Amino acid sequence: MEASGKTVIAEASAPLLIGTSGDSLREAFGKTLVQLAPKYTNFVVFDADIAGGTGVHHFRKAYPQRFFQFGIAEQNMMAAAGGFASTGVIPFVTTFAVFCLRAMEQARLSIAYARRNVKIVASHPGLDTGPDGASAQATEDLAAFRAIPGMVVLSPADPLEIELATEAVLNYDGPIYMRSGRSKARRILEPGYKFEIGKARILRPGTDVTLIACGVEVARALDAAELLAKDGIAARVVNMSTVKPLDKEMIACCVEETGCLVTAEDHNILGGMGSAVAEAVVQSRPCPIEMIGVRDTFGESGEPDEVAEKYGLTATYIAAAARRAMARK
Repeated sequence: MEASGKTVIAEASAPLLIGTSGDSLREAFGKTLVQLAPKYTNFVVFDADIAGGTGVHHFRKAYPQRFFQFGIAEQNMMAAAGGFASTGVIPFVTTFAVFCLRAMEQARLSIAYARRNVKIVASHPGLDTGPDGASAQATEDLAAFRAIPGMVVLSPADPLEIELATEAVLNYDGPIYMRSGRSKARRILEPGYKFEIGKARILRPGTDVTLIACGVEVARALDAAELLAKDGIAARVVNMSTVKPLDKEMIACCVEETGCLVTAEDHNILGGMGSAVAEAVVQSRPCPIEMIGVRDTFGESGEPDEVAEKYGLTATYIAAAARRAMARK
C-alpha cells in the first residue's frame, strides 16, 4: 500500500529483544531486523528454508506477513528480489554464502545490472563456518561479489557493527552484499562506534606496521597487536569492514605513516579484501604487504578456532606476518 508516496507494509508492533554479548553476527542481524521493522516499514525478508541458520527466525516470528519463504530455490529468490524491488519494497535476501554463489547469475542480472535496491545478507562465510565443512565454507564470496559492477560488499567485525551496518544498508540506495557469521562473535567495538559504508576505522594506533582486517579477523588482528606490543612493536589495527568501495584514503595514510601492511581475512587470498588493498597500494605508493587468508585451498570440518589455526588465520600468524612485512621495509 502507499502512504505519503512511500511503500509500506502492514505490521504489528515489534517485541523488545535484548541481544547477548556472545551473539553470532547472524543472530545479531536477525534481532536487528526486528528492532528496525517499525521504523523502516518498506522492507521484507526472503528466506531459502534456513531461517534458523541465518538468524532471520526472529523476524519470521515477529513479522510473518513480511517474511517470504522460497524454499531451496536460491536462484528464484534472487530473481524475485529484483522484481519486488522494482515496486519500491526493499528485500533482504538471506541464505548461506555458498548458496549465494549458486545464484550469482541472478544476483548479477536481476539485481546489480537492473540496479535494484536489494540487500543480500549471507551467513556461514569462510572457515569460521567450522564443523559444517568445506561444502559450506564460502571462501570465494568476497571475490565474486566485489567483481560485480555496482555491488557494495561489506564484512562487519562484531555484533555491534552488523547492527549498525544493517541500518546503514537500509539507507543506501543500491545493491549490497553483506557477510554475517555462524559462530559466536566477541564484542570488540565500543558503544560509540560509528559505521559508514566506504569508511575504514582505526581501532588501535601504531607507527611500525598496519594490520588491515575484516570480519572475524579484526578481533585476531587486535590480539596480534597485543602480541607485537610485548616486543615493543606498535601495530596499527584498521577495520576494513567495507571491502567495496574501498577506503583508499585510509590505506594511503597507513602506507605513509607505517610503511608496511598486513591484510587478514577469512577468505581466499585470491580476489578478496587483501587483493583489493594490494590493488589500491600498487596504484599509489607501493610498500611491503603480507597477506593472511586461505591459501587457495578448501577447508575441512572442525571447530572454528581449530580450523583457523590449521589454515594460518590466528593472531600468532598475523603477528609473524607483521614481522616479515617490517623486515621488508
